[in-house]
Amino acid sequence: MAVTLTENAAQHVRRSLEKRGRGEGLRLGVRTSGCSGMAYVLEYADQIGAEDYVYESYGVKVLVDPKSLVYLEGTQLDYTREGLNEGFRFNNPNQKESCGCGESFSV
Repeated sequence: MAVTLTENAAQHVRRSLEKRGRGEGLRLGVRTSGCSGMAYVLEYADQIGAEDYVYESYGVKVLVDPKSLVYLEGTQLDYTREGLNEGFRFNNPNQKESCGCGESFSV
C-alpha cells in the first residue's frame, strides 16, 4: 500500500514548495506524543534519504522513513478548508483512536 495525497493536498504542497524555492517533496512521519500516543509530523524535505520510501501523487513526492511507514501504510493526506479553518487531514486506515483535540492518535 502507498501513502498518497489528494489532488487538493498536492496542489497546496506544490505551491508551498514553489514559494520556498527549493525542496524535493513532503516528509510525513510520526512521533511519540499526546494523550493517544502518536502524532503526525509534516515537514518539507530538501533531500531524499537513502532509506526513505518515496511515493508520488499528482507530481508531488511524499517521503516516509521506514519506522513511520508501519503506522502510515495506506494513509491518504488531504488538504481541506472548512469555514475559516484550513489544514491537512489524515485518512489513516491504521488509526484506531484519536484524542479529543485531534492532535494525537493510536494504532
